[in-house]
Amino acid sequence: MSYPPRQEPSSTPAAGAPLSPEQDRLWASLAHLGGILSFPPALIIWLVFKDRGSFTNGEGKEALNFQLTLLIGYVAINLATTILALLTFGLLSVLSSLTWVLWLIGAIFSVMGYLSAKDGKPYRYPFSLRLIS
Repeated sequence: MSYPPRQEPSSTPAAGAPLSPEQDRLWASLAHLGGILSFPPALIIWLVFKDRGSFTNGEGKEALNFQLTLLIGYVAINLATTILALLTFGLLSVLSSLTWVLWLIGAIFSVMGYLSAKDGKPYRYPFSLRLIS
């Protein structure tokens, strides 16, 4: 029995076609708008389209950095609330409502980023750790 010759796999995956300017603006703006759902939409859009559109690459990183900053804020609020609730026998557990305030702030800035990127203008969040450069 004869086997077909073995083909070596390519060392780099095939990249998708470059995005058109309209598609580039669309995915960049959706990276910002996805922030309403937290960081996964921005992460997925950035990972999939970063090499296909320069505007999407920049705006995706910006949106992802902002969402990761908010995630750190959520963890800090929940940790502080848990510790204070344990120390005060639950009296300060009401501080967990600050997560809703943080979500609302994130949603407002995400929509502002969406509106700016939709028009083709880069958006810079007023506060964000630059974790991904």
